[in-house]
Amino acid sequence: MVTAVSVFAVLAALVHVYIFVLESLRWTAPATRRTFGTTEQEALATKELAFNQGFYNLFLACMALAGVVAAAVAHPGVGAALILAGCGSMLAAGLVLLISSPDKAKAALVQLALPLVAVVLGVVWLTG
Repeated sequence: MVTAVSVFAVLAALVHVYIFVLESLRWTAPATRRTFGTTEQEALATKELAFNQGFYNLFLACMALAGVVAAAVAHPGVGAALILAGCGSMLAAGLVLLISSPDKAKAALVQLALPLVAVVLGVVWLTG
């Protein structure tokens, strides 16, 4: 079970690293603006906010990856706690996006699907 949890946690982390790149490093790039549906003016006006938000995504990814590493080196309790905290936060953020901006449902589902699977499998792993 730990392998399945780890696979989904790594995949969720990779998605969030990609989101970090888009928000913190490429926010004003034309391709990123198309992805987020923003104009050049909107992107320039929100660049600092997106930069900060991108780092939140990076930190959540790092937390989940640290959990995978901890679980792999014989610290399953620490690994489970970090994976559940990181992926649970990713899942919660995706739910907030889905509820607050239903027009961004596709993005929210991309953000929350893999962490949801990791969390469910993590709970099964811990209770099984």
